[in-house]
Amino acid sequence: MSVILFVVLTAGVGVRAFRDLSRPEAWDYWKELYVSPSLASSLIASADLNGTAGGRPALVISGKIGVASASWFRARVDEAHLAAGDTVLMSSPGGNLGQAIIMGEIIRSRGLATAVGIVDASGKIKPSFCASACVFVYAGGQPRVGVAGSALGVHRFVSSGTVSDPVADTQRTTGMILSYLTRMGVSPSLVEAMSETSDIRWLGPREMTAMNLVTAPSRAP
Repeated sequence: MSVILFVVLTAGVGVRAFRDLSRPEAWDYWKELYVSPSLASSLIASADLNGTAGGRPALVISGKIGVASASWFRARVDEAHLAAGDTVLMSSPGGNLGQAIIMGEIIRSRGLATAVGIVDASGKIKPSFCASACVFVYAGGQPRVGVAGSALGVHRFVSSGTVSDPVADTQRTTGMILSYLTRMGVSPSLVEAMSETSDIRWLGPREMTAMNLVTAPSRAP
């Protein structure tokens, strides 16, 4: 009877797992998490970012933010043993908004700094860009370091064609963004800047400072 019960329970779990994985979005999630992540990472032992993080480790991430990037990112932070005051250095065109916000929450909960840039073959930090959803990952940093020459870009978020009520969905998304930015200490004026265009709008240095998006002074790397 014990063997029969075990077989029945195992079969039930297997059927439920198959049903879950038969959904296209589930396959996309598992592929993103375990097979081919859209983000890549590396760890540098001593980052010198505008004199604010000299000698501290930095996790360098680059690529598009995918449907499982938050779980992937949490695992990379754990593997790197980042401590409060260490840095996440990023370069990304954006991607999944919900995942980006979760990544920003992870950064804030760990007390990590953020900066935009890449690392060349010699280990030197170079300017890069962070656009669209990437800006919300950056917003999680405390502080948020400005690397001279790096760019932050925003644009209007639109609902996908699959939602039943695009207007309501846009309102919910806007509310979620405003709530998140408030918690991160970023001015709501960032949302106004986003709403101005569906193309990428690159923010100027003074604008980023006025929005409290960049909180540490910018200096040439």
